Amino acid sequence: MPNTLLIANRGEIALRIIHTARRLGLRTVAVYSDADVAAPHTRAADVAVRIGPTSAAESYLSIPALLAAAKETGADAVHPGYGFLSEQADFARAVIGAGLTWVGPPPDAMDAMGRKDTSRKIAEAAGVPMLALSVVDPAGTGVSTSSTNGGFPLLVKAAAGGGGKGMRIVRSQEELESSIAAARREAAAAFGDDTVLLERYVERGRHVEVQILADEHGNVLHLHERDCSAQRRHQKVLEEAPAPDLDPALRDALHGWAVRLAREVGYTGVGTAEFLVEVDGGGAWFLEMNTRLQVEHPVTEEVVTVRGERLDLVEQQLRVAAGEPLGFAQDDVAVTGHAIEARIYAEDAFGGFLPQAGTATRVRWPEVSTGVRVEAGIEDRTVVPAAYDPMVGKIIARGADREAARHGLVAALDATAIGGLVTNTGFVRALAASDAFRDGEVHTAWLDAHPLPAPDPASAMAAAAWTVAAAAAADGGDGWRLGGPPADTWVELDDAVLRVSTARGEVRRAGEPPTSCRLVGDGLLALDGVTARFTVDVGPRSVEVSTRGHTFRFVRPGASSVAVAELSDGVVLAAMPGTLARVEVRDGDPVVAGQALGVLEAMKMEVALLAPADGVVRVRAAAGDQVAARQVLFEMDPETERESDA
Repeated sequence: MPNTLLIANRGEIALRIIHTARRLGLRTVAVYSDADVAAPHTRAADVAVRIGPTSAAESYLSIPALLAAAKETGADAVHPGYGFLSEQADFARAVIGAGLTWVGPPPDAMDAMGRKDTSRKIAEAAGVPMLALSVVDPAGTGVSTSSTNGGFPLLVKAAAGGGGKGMRIVRSQEELESSIAAARREAAAAFGDDTVLLERYVERGRHVEVQILADEHGNVLHLHERDCSAQRRHQKVLEEAPAPDLDPALRDALHGWAVRLAREVGYTGVGTAEFLVEVDGGGAWFLEMNTRLQVEHPVTEEVVTVRGERLDLVEQQLRVAAGEPLGFAQDDVAVTGHAIEARIYAEDAFGGFLPQAGTATRVRWPEVSTGVRVEAGIEDRTVVPAAYDPMVGKIIARGADREAARHGLVAALDATAIGGLVTNTGFVRALAASDAFRDGEVHTAWLDAHPLPAPDPASAMAAAAWTVAAAAAADGGDGWRLGGPPADTWVELDDAVLRVSTARGEVRRAGEPPTSCRLVGDGLLALDGVTARFTVDVGPRSVEVSTRGHTFRFVRPGASSVAVAELSDGVVLAAMPGTLARVEVRDGDPVVAGQALGVLEAMKMEVALLAPADGVVRVRAAAGDQVAARQVLFEMDPETERESDA
């Protein structure tokens, strides 16, 4: 076992690894960029070292900077976490070449399985079924007739990396060339490799993956499977173990295929073999192997036992890296209960899932208990930068069965409140509570066809008005805490005026029927007979309300400096901080509605900027500019268009 472990990562995964390392008595080293100077992981470790500026290329992706940090701190082992350099064999070789212990699989196995194209050859040798696939010629689009003669839809995907980056669904020949070009650019930005592949897209598929654990002594075991079918834009949002309603024969086949793959490539450590399972029982195919610890590993840890005790997969990684044998056999491994994980992202789930950045002013995670686990990367006042992946935490619930775990997860998400930052907490709460997820109807494309409705702010506004009135009454010393104010209180929020009457127990917005309101307990309000938890923060210029995972912000009177102005339909804004990667038009060009104006890059994603109307475009930023959220990038001038037509 090493003495000092450097974690070449950030956020919640760095904290997760530090937790296990500390339990095992290891000294820990955190690394940070300029954007993460005050991040929680820097305080949790025994030592924290700056490795560079905000840019990932100069910090978390800089092998020289990471090795220098290891040398400076006397680290004798490196854990890569996930993301960044975790699947880069060159990093593993550099760590080993520096005389350090690499907490991960052998570099040769990473080379073989870390790419979707080369891993297929291993799968073929192991006799594992796969979908037909074509490699796109890197010199051009290189799409041959044989690549598309199976018809559409097709899936364009990056050969390297994962996480949904560099993926596009193509439904017609007309979309193919532009989709390949966009996937290439995104893959190059995320993984430094623009090789892309084409394969048949399965419309109704389940994503089922098998957890592998192997040592250097020839022992290769599976730790059962997870279902990660709840996805948006090819990115997982809910994961669970074990996979529900899976045919027992298919379950055994998936386990066997995963073990054979690992043996074929000489794999050691923790890894995951991912499979696509057709919903209607049409087949199952190997997708790829992740040569690292997975984001969703906690659900496996919560349900898999060895001789009655739960496993710590990070501990197993450290022990395997130290050359220890596993110490148990496949027959010792069992599954008890069910676990579901929700990924919490700083993103606008009801605005195209665009990543968000900013400061989390208030963070309330659910209380950790025997059935709830939280792996959080943010706390009060944590800055979430635009430069990195937007995941800020994970909430995991365990129960005796799937329904118990699902109810536990919904309750845990109800108790989560994140202010000052747009997150997907309410979205995953609504998905976990939905009948479709309960009934097992959610497949990998389900969310694309069944978008969840945006939340109604009415109840949050009523709770905000009630709380503002209570605060005003308490400040006035009129006996609110004993029996409520004797008179009605008028509260202004955004453009609404609400009348709060505690005597009648109601909140009424002008021109609308009243909402009955009753304080049930600490943070619990009953609105029109429905009791829910509300976390309300009253500030001098705004009120923030969190309920059922959603956070709403209402502007108070006189807060013009923080009010958001209404913008005309002819303005194109940056939806998030990032780089204006390309400008496709020149100032003064006539354009039509839907025409491409440019591309915004943020958090390794590309967002197309389209003309909202016909007219003449005015370009307000240049290609390569760093832009702020809501910065004006293009403006349409319909008047000029009409004049030119004349």
